[in-house]
Formats: sequence, C-alpha cells, structure tokens
Amino acid sequence: MTLAAVHGAVLVSAFLIFWFLAFFGLLSVGLSEVDPDTGAPVEPKLLWKAGIATAVAAMLWVIFYALIAFKVLDL
Repeated sequence: MTLAAVHGAVLVSAFLIFWFLAFFGLLSVGLSEVDPDTGAPVEPKLLWKAGIATAVAAMLWVIFYALIAFKVLDL
C-alpha cells in the first residue's frame, strides 16, 4: 500500500468519524414532543441534523487537514 493510499484512507476515515460524532451529538437537540406509544420523537428533524453534522464535520476535517499539511501531525 502506498503512502498516498494511506493518506487518503486516513482523511476519509477522519471525515466519517467527525460526521458520526457530530450527528450523534445533535440527535438529542431540538426534541420537543414524544409519542407516548413508542417513546420516539414526533419530529426528529434528521435531515436538518445531518446537514448540520456535515457542516461541523467539514470544518473539523479542514482543521485536521491543515494540521497534517503544516506538519503539526505526521502520518
């Protein structure tokens, strides 16, 4: 495996980790009404939360990439 492949795998994996962390952190935000039968939120707003998670993950990923580009972090 070449160094470029490892570099790409690290960058993709980092974005996915950032996205899942942001998404799971946002799941409980903005919940108001809960269905008494199922216990699930009536309006979970998952698409909105996924969009916010994508924006947060992109910002974190850019910071992560900058740290790699400026040799603060080394692969």
